[in-house]
Amino acid sequence: MPTVDELEQVRADQTAIWDAVSDGWLAWSEEFESAAGAVSAELVRLAGVRPGHSVLDYGTGLGEPALTAARVAGENGEVVGVDLSPRMVARARERAPGVRFLVGGTEVVPGGHDVVLSRWVLPLAADRAALLRDLRAALRPGGVLAAAVWGPPAEVPVIALGFGVLSGLLELPPPPPGPGPFALADPAVLRDEVAAAGFGEVAVSELVVGFRLAGPEAFADFTLDVLPPRLRGLLRGRYGDERHPEVVAALAAAAGRFRVDGCLHLPSRCLVVRAVA
Repeated sequence: MPTVDELEQVRADQTAIWDAVSDGWLAWSEEFESAAGAVSAELVRLAGVRPGHSVLDYGTGLGEPALTAARVAGENGEVVGVDLSPRMVARARERAPGVRFLVGGTEVVPGGHDVVLSRWVLPLAADRAALLRDLRAALRPGGVLAAAVWGPPAEVPVIALGFGVLSGLLELPPPPPGPGPFALADPAVLRDEVAAAGFGEVAVSELVVGFRLAGPEAFADFTLDVLPPRLRGLLRGRYGDERHPEVVAALAAAAGRFRVDGCLHLPSRCLVVRAVA
């Protein structure tokens, strides 16, 4: 189990990373959400969000699935989005003035919700068991958790392909076990961890998300625009510029095999869990 100091360091690191990449994700939000919106819609459907519901979106980022939930919960409902990154929250507030957004972790989460939603955030927690217990505590009895996580890296090219290319260029070792986007890619692990937090009726399903980009060069631009600061610094140290032609060419070449009729198709697998408090 991580120490308090280790948990605080992970939180500080993640806050800095998401602050740094917020503008990049905002620049690509339209292209990304044209496919990712299907995940938000599925979470809202599975959770049974209805008019008048109180909904928490944990790890809301730029405001999804909070915005999707707000359209269903309506004027008589309440949607609260929570995220560690002040810059992400600032941009979410601009995009969804009708949603209440809070900066922080579970310590700022109000209780008594009908539904808790979370999209691609659970695997990033330094202490997933504690996070899941906290999210259960944020629900009223009988409330529903619906969350999405990424599947195995080989089946998530929209995220894993670019980072794999850059890791190869930089000759980086495999990441150590711990928080990361693919930490819950095993359906059995996801199911067991949610159940261990005290949830019942735990069910895991799959969803393949059809991400599309204009072409391999657009994929290179997207990957570099949302690049975490550490990788950006390593690329600058080796190439002088993260957009060095060799870097861009390597990313575009790797993405080329996903080109169909001139457009890049990046089908990426998600796992979706539904559970009852």
